[in-house]
Amino acid sequence: MIKFMLPILAALILQAMYSAVDLLIVGKFGTTSGISGVTTGSSIMNMVTFTVASLTTAVTIMIGRYIGEKKPEKIGKLVGSAIAFFFALSVVLTILLLIFAKQLSVLMQAPEEALDLTILYIRICGGGFVFVVFYNFISSIFRGLGDSNMPLVFVGIACIANIIGDLVLVAIFHMNVAGAAIATIGAQAISVILSVFIIRRRKLPFKMTLKDIRFSSEIKEFVYIGAPLALQDFLTNLSFLAICAFINRLGLDASSGYGVAQKIQSFVMLIPSAIMQSMASFVAQNVGARKEKRAKNAMKFGMLFGGGIGVVVAYVVFFHGDLVAKLFTNDAAVVTRAFEFLRGFAIESVVTCILFSFMGYFNGHSQSLFVMAQGLAQTFLIRLPMSYVMSIQKDASLFGVGLAAPTATVFGITLCLIYYIINSRKMKKNNDNLDVDIDLDKDIESDKDIELDKVVEQDQEKK
Repeated sequence: MIKFMLPILAALILQAMYSAVDLLIVGKFGTTSGISGVTTGSSIMNMVTFTVASLTTAVTIMIGRYIGEKKPEKIGKLVGSAIAFFFALSVVLTILLLIFAKQLSVLMQAPEEALDLTILYIRICGGGFVFVVFYNFISSIFRGLGDSNMPLVFVGIACIANIIGDLVLVAIFHMNVAGAAIATIGAQAISVILSVFIIRRRKLPFKMTLKDIRFSSEIKEFVYIGAPLALQDFLTNLSFLAICAFINRLGLDASSGYGVAQKIQSFVMLIPSAIMQSMASFVAQNVGARKEKRAKNAMKFGMLFGGGIGVVVAYVVFFHGDLVAKLFTNDAAVVTRAFEFLRGFAIESVVTCILFSFMGYFNGHSQSLFVMAQGLAQTFLIRLPMSYVMSIQKDASLFGVGLAAPTATVFGITLCLIYYIINSRKMKKNNDNLDVDIDLDKDIESDKDIELDKVVEQDQEKK
């Protein structure tokens, strides 16, 4: 399973680098208000992007199904319909982001010093959102075809272009937040253009014509599949926006410190995320092969492997998180605030590996409804209320807000453990019933053989 996980981990590392570069370069060559602007603005953009990316996952699922059913002729119609749908969606989202950028920034309680910069970041990224949508859509096509290498190439291209763009626009031309936003969208555009060029030169296992680019019944089907995934991502990211808003009320240093901690947090979560994604596929394959014991062993391996690495990460973050934060900014007050959050958050690197191993196991069994339910329960019953309470304390420290994450995760692990025990008992009972049915079938077959032998003997006696 480790070999299967490595390409996924590589793609996640590049995505995390892509996200962190803006903040790192703005922190080094921009201003403190610029850090806050990028933090709040990117939080809003991430919520919209992740929701759209969840919808594109449905395209991956349907293409995989058509490949398995050996119906490649349906893929062209699906891709054509998806192009029409996602283009229309990107136009609508672009208009909304441009019009409501100020209202969203105010709703997020962006610090006054960073309000205009937050609005600017959202409007620039929103203006080029069509490239963000098709960047995710094109990657979903290749994943559905069973090619995980091309999405990795696309991420790599975007990451390199973004780094170059940030260095030129922010470090050399001192464009601060505007430069970071232009570099982000420019990198996505370059990746999309190159990916289209690659697709045109590559032989694909399906054909698509211009006539296929229209609204059809295929849209209804992939929206039906993708809507629950998109809803979960939307609500989860909405909760992170709420936490960002809680912290923004504590001032510019707290807002910027949380932004730095958030980028470090994205790297901390790489191993758990890679485990969950690879676990789901690995478990699904073994469930299909009726190798449940192997699926359970994979889940336990994920917990031990990820948890072991998590202990090392937790040590570094808890005791030396300030040194890591200094990679993003030289502002001592911002580093202090970031370190406060990271000390509370540190143990999350261990417990999340346990939770995500459970989630990957359940997703592999197509039990995504429970995964969504427990995720929303821990978010809205524990993480959000605890974060809010900690943020309104007198002389509030970000340690308490950071601690809300592992507290919620432990709650989620408890729910998963209960469900796992109940589910295992049901599976055992079903297997026992299946064994009884098999034994009965064997007895019936045996009785039929005995009766047939008697008939043959009687015929021989008559002769």
